[in-house]
Amino acid sequence: MEKRGLSEAEAKRKLAQFGPNEITDISKTTAIRILLRQVKNNFIVYLLLGAVLISFFVGKTITAYVIFCVIIMVVGLGFVQEYKADKAIKALKKMILPFSLVIRDGKEKDVLSSVLVPGDLLLLRSGERIPADCLVLEETSLSINEALLTGEAKEVRKEAAKDGLKPAEQNLLFMGSFIVNGKCLARVQHTGMCTHFGNIAKMISTTEKELPLQQKVNKIAKYMALVAVIVSLLTGLLMVLQAEALTSEFLVSVLILVIALSVSAFPEGLPVVLITALAFGARRMAKQNAIVNRMSIIETLGETTVICSDKTGTITAGEMTVRKIVIDRKDIDVEGIGYAAAGRFLLEKKEIHPLSDPTLLLLLKTAVLCNDSRIELEGETQVYRGGGLPTEIALLILAAKAGIVKENVRYTRLKEIPFSSERKMMSVLCELEKKNAVFVKGAPEVVLDHCTFIRKQNKIVPLSSAEKKGILNANRMMTSKTLRTLAFATKDLSVGERTKKRNSGVQDGELENDLIFLGLTGMEDPPRAGVKEAIMLCQHAGIEIKMITGDNKETALAIAREINLSGEVLEGHELEKLSPAELRKVIRNIAIFARVKPEHKLQIVKALKSRGEIVTMTGDGVNDAPALKEAHIGVAMGRNGTDVSREAADLILKDDNFITMVSAIEEGRRIFRNIRKFVTYQLSCNLTELLVLFCGVLLSPLLGWQIPLLLALQILFINLVTDNLPAITLGLNPSSADVMSEKPRRKAELLSKNLFVLLFFTGILIALFVLAVFYLSFNVFQESIGTARTTALVSLILLEIASAFNFRSFRKGVFTRSLFANRPLVFASLISLAATVVVIYTPLQVIFETTALSLGNWATAVFLALLLVLIFDILKRINNKTKFIDLWK
Repeated sequence: MEKRGLSEAEAKRKLAQFGPNEITDISKTTAIRILLRQVKNNFIVYLLLGAVLISFFVGKTITAYVIFCVIIMVVGLGFVQEYKADKAIKALKKMILPFSLVIRDGKEKDVLSSVLVPGDLLLLRSGERIPADCLVLEETSLSINEALLTGEAKEVRKEAAKDGLKPAEQNLLFMGSFIVNGKCLARVQHTGMCTHFGNIAKMISTTEKELPLQQKVNKIAKYMALVAVIVSLLTGLLMVLQAEALTSEFLVSVLILVIALSVSAFPEGLPVVLITALAFGARRMAKQNAIVNRMSIIETLGETTVICSDKTGTITAGEMTVRKIVIDRKDIDVEGIGYAAAGRFLLEKKEIHPLSDPTLLLLLKTAVLCNDSRIELEGETQVYRGGGLPTEIALLILAAKAGIVKENVRYTRLKEIPFSSERKMMSVLCELEKKNAVFVKGAPEVVLDHCTFIRKQNKIVPLSSAEKKGILNANRMMTSKTLRTLAFATKDLSVGERTKKRNSGVQDGELENDLIFLGLTGMEDPPRAGVKEAIMLCQHAGIEIKMITGDNKETALAIAREINLSGEVLEGHELEKLSPAELRKVIRNIAIFARVKPEHKLQIVKALKSRGEIVTMTGDGVNDAPALKEAHIGVAMGRNGTDVSREAADLILKDDNFITMVSAIEEGRRIFRNIRKFVTYQLSCNLTELLVLFCGVLLSPLLGWQIPLLLALQILFINLVTDNLPAITLGLNPSSADVMSEKPRRKAELLSKNLFVLLFFTGILIALFVLAVFYLSFNVFQESIGTARTTALVSLILLEIASAFNFRSFRKGVFTRSLFANRPLVFASLISLAATVVVIYTPLQVIFETTALSLGNWATAVFLALLLVLIFDILKRINNKTKFIDLWK
């Protein structure tokens, strides 16, 4: 048997039996790996280390120590964010330690499923997952659920292999399926990658995913780094050319300034901000039951143009549910989906009480008593957990909706005639309420053949040919709607029969003769609640839905009608006849794919990708895993999915709910918008700092300015305190109400042409304000160079904070919106202001070479910040009316 979800203590005890304990604490290894990556892949760190060495070499030890602290902050911030994100994702994955019960050397023993070998004898029981491909040697009422392999929710009857005959499929058990009823002794034939399960796993390893978000960020960083280095070198060169005397101290200062300017202009904080925004998005999605395996795909979610969804367990509940009851020529509809014991009984759309109808009450009791499965409540909810055959669990849930639970029925089972594929019916003899009675369920045509009476209007009357014909017609009506039907019958034993039972027993044939027909039930695996609305929302957002299933065409069409999914149907055998080019042409009009195999799903996803679609594939079984890996976004089911599908997927839905998928796409769109905002904001800040220093050097001969306008440590301070902190909080902006009303982006760049215009306009405007402040302070008010620099420093910090508030929304103004629409931004701004006050009014002013400012200097800086906000609010209002520029395009 395969046990899952063992406690760590139990797992350690088990593993101790097989060898050294391999359970290790990976947190230290992970921390070291992330730390090394932060140092190794951060070009800024190498630049700053160079500045530290130069500073020590020329005796500027204070500068060296400050820059070294900056290095620790840069690496530390990146490390903390990535480590927290890595730890959060690992915490969401449960440790699974599988064990199997085998017979070796004539003894039963537990062994790790991973060490099973062909020839091992396995003991398997109801509810257990099959750990290898096996041949059935002995069995008792063995039924298997192979939905995770085939996509079909129906249980499959398995039989023991016969000596001398070649094993057929009904004699084989496949790894990944599980036993829903009975038990067996089986011999292992194939393990690991040699199993049917393993063959599918091989298909998964053939593709590696692109990370479009990382590519976009790297592209921006590359170009910005090039610009930063060129402008920084030009600034340094101009300073050297304008210098009256080239002393070693002056050259070192220029070199350190060039490094500081390169650092400030290079978006080294972008990965940190990006990781923070994605980690926050991952936490938000986790609260909505969507667990992210790879954070870099969150943004790609927002680009989704097509969702390829597995039907069984994703669009549908994956749990058989009784939808209709036919008794005494009355059609009773039953509400509720899955294993929730909530649902009304409706006759002609009017609610009825099931216990008030004697015939319906007797049918429900028959469904409970002629049943080998079990259900139990999960906690204090009205949702049950089932064990056994899906059809029998559905009957127990049906009875529970009427308040009838097997544990509350006092009965004794005296005899059972089990269901078999030949008999197609099951009968039990029970002592109930001091009477012996037979309860029967099975295929309608078979049960009818054993009935001579029918219960009508609470009376028992002979079953006529016309009545039989009417019942069979009702059965055909239900099966035409893809409902799986069962018939129910009963009879009380006479005194003679009860006496015969006590003395010599009743023969099977006598138990099942002259039965009283009660009625029919129709069940199906219904669509999940909310799926219909979720699909409508997707269609409104310009996202196509394609349902992919291993079920037949009729079943798929019936589900599609219920969820308002329209389009053409293509079956697996038809798909096999199409070339990739032909499939690419017709796939746009196909909404339903039926009777497909794993390789078909790969073809479908590849065809969609060849059309330029961004494909999100949802599924829960092993059969879905290759397509999950191939799709841009693979989404697996958390409750009923396999480990293989969860490993291949980028996203895991804890509640297996399709609507959670739609919420995840909405979150992806929100995150992409926020990424655009903070990228544009941060690059505008970098551009401002480049322009201020470069233009300061250009203007210095004309205006008599002492260069540089801002010192190296001041630049690094701005870069850490006022660039990164507000940018991080811009990634936490709440979602807009219309985020799902626009058509999907198709591989949109992070920075569009319109955003470039906004970036340059903002950077140039703020740079002009800072240069104007420096001019007023130094040239007009004749203040010292230290005061002018400090005033420019404060003005730049306040302007960048004001700009961050402008970037909260590209449509809504700052003055017309609550200041606390983004609370983290308010707190980040206060931290930036507090840090600014500290470097001006404490002994740190010696290190950063700042001076205390008058109230007038502060008033000037505040006025310019408010003016910047006012300018942008006016421009937003004009743009909202004229639609002159769309910043999302």
